[in-house]
This record gives sequence, C-alpha cells and structure tokens, in this order.
Amino acid sequence: MKQVDVVVLGAGAAGLMCAAEAGKRGRSVLVLDHASAPGEKIRISGGGRCNFTNLRTSPENFLSENPAFCRSALSRYTASDFVALVERHGIAFHEKTLGQLFCDGSSKEIIALLLAELSAASAALQPATSVTGIGHDGGGFTLQTTAGAFSCQSLVIATGGKSIPKMGATGFGYEVAAQFGLRVTETRPALVPLTFEAELLGRTSPLAGVSVTGRVACGRTAFDEAVLFTHRGLSGPAILQISSYWRPGEEIAVSLAPETDVVARLRAARTENGRQSLQAALGGFLPRRLGQFVAERLSIAQPLAELSDDRLRDVATAVNNWRVRPVGSEGYRTAEVTLGGVDTRDLDQRTMMARSVPRLFFIGEVVDVTGWLGGYNFQWAWSSGWCAGQAV
Repeated sequence: MKQVDVVVLGAGAAGLMCAAEAGKRGRSVLVLDHASAPGEKIRISGGGRCNFTNLRTSPENFLSENPAFCRSALSRYTASDFVALVERHGIAFHEKTLGQLFCDGSSKEIIALLLAELSAASAALQPATSVTGIGHDGGGFTLQTTAGAFSCQSLVIATGGKSIPKMGATGFGYEVAAQFGLRVTETRPALVPLTFEAELLGRTSPLAGVSVTGRVACGRTAFDEAVLFTHRGLSGPAILQISSYWRPGEEIAVSLAPETDVVARLRAARTENGRQSLQAALGGFLPRRLGQFVAERLSIAQPLAELSDDRLRDVATAVNNWRVRPVGSEGYRTAEVTLGGVDTRDLDQRTMMARSVPRLFFIGEVVDVTGWLGGYNFQWAWSSGWCAGQAV
C-alpha cells in the first residue's frame, strides 16, 4: 500500500490548485482522477480560451444556502492573486466584458500552468484511476482503487458536480459526503438553457439562431446580457444566468429591447409612415424574424396608422415584458455547473475541512457554492483549493 500525506480526488481546477499548494508546504501529494487527462472542463471552457476568473468577483456573485460561507476563501485568495500567477507564467490574456478574463491563446495554457505548479511542488498525478472504496480510522484514510491501495493522512474531495456527464462528471463527491455523515443540499443543473413546451416551441422554433441583447428576470433577480433563441427554447448568457434562480413552474420575464422606448419609437414610425406594417416598424430595433413573431403573437396585421396608443402599449409589453413559463432545462447534459452540493454548515469556511471528520476536505464545485457565469466558478475553484492547500 502506497502511503502519502495527502490524496486529492479530482484533477480539475480546484484539485490541481490544492495539490500544488499542499506540495509547496512540503506535503507529499498524490492526485487521482478517473479521467485519462487532467483539467478537461478547463480545456473546453470559454470556447477553448478559458474564462479563468472575473475581476469583479465578490460574494454577491455566488449562490448558496449560506451566502456568507464563500467570503473567507474569496478574500484570502483573490482574483488578483490568480491573475498574478497567470502573469508569472507568461500567459497573455484579455478582459472581454463585465470583468471576464480570457486567455488570448488556448485554455490549455491554464492546464499547463497548473501542471507546472504541480511538478514544481513535487506532487504526483495519476490519471485513469477510479476509486472503488474509502476507509477511515483515527490515523487517516485508505483508498481502494483500480491502481491498487493508497493511504493518506488527509483526503481532499475535488470531484466536481454532475454537470456534463460526457466529460465524466458523476455524483461521486456527494456519495463520499454521505458516507461520512455530511449533509448534501438539493442539487440541480445551473447555467443551463431553458426549454419550452411543444405548443410554444412550435411558434418560437423558427427564431432559432436569433440573438438580442436583452434582460431576463425571475422574481427580483435580473440579468442584462444576450438572449438566444434555440430549437428547444432559450439560451444565451442572460438565460444561463437566470437558470440558477429559476425553478420549474415559475415564469421568467424577457425584455427583447430593454434600452428602447417602444411606444415612442412606434409613434414616431406611425407619424412618419402610417402605411407601414408593425413588423416593418419593429424591424427598426429588433431582428426581422423577431418583429414578425411579436406581430403574429398579437395578431396585428393592420398598418401602424390604424393602431391606437393603447395598442402600441400592448406591443411594448410584448417586446419588453414577455412573460414565458419554461417547462424545464436541458439538464446536466449541457449545464455548465451543478447548483447545490455538500452543505456548507458541515465545513469550516477557512480550511474547507469537514467539521465532524478531521482531515477530510471538500473543495470546488462539489460544495454548495455556485457562481454566476463569467469566470466566477473558476475563481471559487482557485480560492477554495488554495485554502484547503494551506490546511491539509
């Protein structure tokens, strides 16, 4: 049986960060992952350029049953700290929008950074290794794996959530938590496209591919970003963001032209050319197909000259307060993250260690801390991994 100080389960963002930090402290570290290559979700992120953090990161950008839990980790290892690491490795990057930082080149550069840090810290990585059993006694942990048995003083669970199962995602981390008596909050897909029922989809599917800069709200939460119509319903950054707040049965409010005074624009168009159709007038600030959709939904075929101000206000409501009730989401298949996870009440916020099981740690996506779209979840991975790395 091979013995090491620390075993990290999961070679993703949080796991690799934690392993490197633990190695820097002189701990012998082994990272195990069932995938054949490390950092696969890093590789596909950000369109292959990896949105590796967000300059605007704050606790308010995260969802959790305990919103204050993430404050300690985010303040101890900040976005600026990770940017400094990226700069030390000579990786060129740029700010896209809203504080989002992307590699100028490939997301593989971030993976290479983490592996270089791992190597410099003399930590070992063993891919293509599945854990089949975990034991625990007062002296530490034993792991049965497809590559033999291992023992360690500290065990770190960095196995992520259920999102994107084709990349190998499973609920393994939640099973480990349950084995050791930790609570797990409800988990569900987040940062995921929303889907429509058949009748509505029949009317919106011709719009597939149409995108606008819109506003999407659910309850008191709203996001101003792109909205994309798909063959299944709605996607785009604003929809992905609101999906983390939406629950089945609830409706969302979609504004297709939030910066436009629709009534004023249509009144002006009516004065200028009352013979034109509503669809044509809407084409002044909406994509053509979307203008047609609005006109057909309101059954308006007559020219603008025949539309009263009250009718124009109906149009404005249809454009900027479209109430729609999705029937579901595309699920874990396309969800970028998993909402919920290991209950933060059972973890120490400074070290990420289980309160009831000494030297058992949970970090990254497996924990009930979920960020907005835009690099926030990577920053949680770096921050929580760094904190655990100082304590294992």
